[in-house]
Parts: sequence; C-alpha cells; structure tokens
Amino acid sequence: MSEKAIVLDEQAIRRALTRIAHEMIERNKGVEDCILIGIRTRGIFLANRLAERISEIEGKDIQVGELDITLYRDDLSKKTSDGEPLVKGSDIPVDIADKKVIVIDDVLFTGRTIRAAMDALVDIGRPSQIQLAVLIDRGHRELPIRADYVGKNVPTAQTEKIAVALAEVDGIDQVSIIEK
Repeated sequence: MSEKAIVLDEQAIRRALTRIAHEMIERNKGVEDCILIGIRTRGIFLANRLAERISEIEGKDIQVGELDITLYRDDLSKKTSDGEPLVKGSDIPVDIADKKVIVIDDVLFTGRTIRAAMDALVDIGRPSQIQLAVLIDRGHRELPIRADYVGKNVPTAQTEKIAVALAEVDGIDQVSIIEK
C-alpha cells in the first residue's frame, strides 16, 4: 500500500471540526439535551475535540461518551487469538433516553459501522434523536445512511482506502488516501 494523497492536514482537520461544531450548535439551537458519542477508536478523540470547540463557542460543556460496537458488527473483524471478538466496552456517562445523541466517527463508508452503532445505542436507551457527524464521507454506501455533519466529502475508488491519523493515537493529524 502506498500513500496517494494527503486530503487533510492538521489545520484542515481543525477547521473542519470547528465548522462541524458550529453546525451542531445551529441545528440543535444550542447543546441542551445533546450528548456526543464517539465510536471507538478515533471517533472518541474527534468527539472530545468537538466538545472542546462547542465549549469554547457556547460557553457550555457537552457530555461525551464512547461506544464500542464490536458485538454489533456483522463482520466481527477484530478478533483475539482464540477467535473471539475483542470487546473494550462502552462508556456513556449519562442516560441517553430522550437526549439528542450525536454519533461521531472518522470515516463513513458502507454505513455498516453506523448501523451497528445505532443498534448498540438503542440497546442502551431510547434517544429522542440520533444524528451523525463524520470527518470524512467517502461514499460507496451499502445501507441508506447519511451523515448530518461532514468534515469533507472524498470520493474514492473501491481500491483505495482512507487513513485517518490523529495525534492522540498516531502522533500526527492527517487524512490520506492509500492505494491498496
């Protein structure tokens, strides 16, 4: 695999997240009864960054939780050496019933991860609304799922991959297209 192009650098990621934060505030008329839920792994770091931006803009804190969708996936691709799925657990600090839950993920591709996230959320509680924010929407949907907030649309070929690197995990902020 080789890097074909850098789609977003550190500044572009920061700008995209700031814009998404403003859009969330505007659409929800503030952040009352909203909670950000990041999908493991990179979604949680994006959710934390968005919470910081929202706090700076609105002067109000917004709750952040993290969601592990491993057991809800239809492929269970991450398994331990004994063939069992590797479950890290969810951490949602408040009751999501009757809240506006904004799910955060790094890349929207087929839609299967988001379907799994919605299944997991409904098992935890019944939110009044579920919204979706993604840093990158690369197309190729297999399910009728659309993001409410998108950092950047990046049309890709099936043979390409989007690699999101975040400083908290990878030591750098960057989004690249990788040729398989």
